[in-house]
Amino acid sequence: MDRETCLSFDRQDPLAAMREAFAIPDGVIYLDGNSLGALPRQTVQRIDQVITEEWGAGLIRSWNNAHWIDAPARLGDKIARLIGARAGEVIVADSTSVNLFKLLAGGLRLQPGRHFILTEAANFPTDLYIAQGLIELLEGNHALRVVERAELERALDGSVAILMLTHVDYGSGEIHDMRRLTSAARKHGTLTLWDLSHSAGAVPVDLNASQVDLAIGCGYKYLNGGPGAPAYLFIASALQEAMRSPLSGWMGHAAPFAFEPDYRPAQGIARQLAGSPPILSMLALEVAVDLWLTVNQQEARRKSMALGDLFIKLVDETLRDLAVEVASPREAQIRGSQVSLRHKQAYRVMRALIDRGVIGDFRTPDLMRFGFASLYTRYVDIFDAISCLREVLITRAWQRPEYATRLTVT
Repeated sequence: MDRETCLSFDRQDPLAAMREAFAIPDGVIYLDGNSLGALPRQTVQRIDQVITEEWGAGLIRSWNNAHWIDAPARLGDKIARLIGARAGEVIVADSTSVNLFKLLAGGLRLQPGRHFILTEAANFPTDLYIAQGLIELLEGNHALRVVERAELERALDGSVAILMLTHVDYGSGEIHDMRRLTSAARKHGTLTLWDLSHSAGAVPVDLNASQVDLAIGCGYKYLNGGPGAPAYLFIASALQEAMRSPLSGWMGHAAPFAFEPDYRPAQGIARQLAGSPPILSMLALEVAVDLWLTVNQQEARRKSMALGDLFIKLVDETLRDLAVEVASPREAQIRGSQVSLRHKQAYRVMRALIDRGVIGDFRTPDLMRFGFASLYTRYVDIFDAISCLREVLITRAWQRPEYATRLTVT
């Protein structure tokens, strides 16, 4: 595979024009959209409008006149279209971790007599931490059952209240079979709670078709909502009236502006709100979601799989004698929109790559992750990134002493 062939792929790419919608700096090959999505150009104009017109001139009137108050539900309905949910089943609020806490607590309340949250050892650490913290708060009435991935279905039984999993593994990019595992959980009366943070905007998701009960996800990775963008949560319609949030804030009240002394939960998904929505970041996320709604998701997935296949092919062809191992599934159907490579000096190698304009990320102890955001990653980017990686490894540029000092890499 040569560079001209990759350029030919780009010229034939149905999504090639989408790259112009993003502000990718010159000289940068950005392969870290699985951690922080690139900036949509329209976001700058929209946020300037929100600040100068809606906030600056409209002031508090904009909660109504500019429809700020409707943003969590409006944006939730838009995200629902990207993850196979119905209108009224998704709302944008808080962070992924806070939403996970809310849904775990609410789900456990719906499952009296069941004492376990079941998950896998390789789950995203924050999800494990949130479950551990909730269990500690509940003072021993529940426990976290952690098993290896291959043992999940065998570990399901009538004592498991919630099966909590991340759809796409953050390290390897391996995709869980959502439909199969959700079906297995339902046979035991177990609720399912899926983290979609590495899924939405990367792989097709159909929560309703899979009969998922609960889900959460972030807005700042493949959805391109910006650093710390608000998260979202999903509750299947049949569960909404029974689900109570442990964070009974005023925005989740049935009549928030009545200022009643006692809490009455709002109807449906709105009761999962707590405090005032962060309008600036929420409206930045809306720009990106609107962009996604113009895209054929199946075409985006086809491209992300092709990018991953090309990356692995080039690794095999050019790096096989340089102590690099592919740590992601080779089969595109079970691989998310990323490929991870294993190398003993992964941190230092990634530092050297970033200094050369190829931006991926590192995950302890030895993983280099490369994310392929199909809206702005080109085939030629893959070729050039692998060429740069080969140069770093052959010249041992990673041995520079400054690369031995650990920096914060998100």
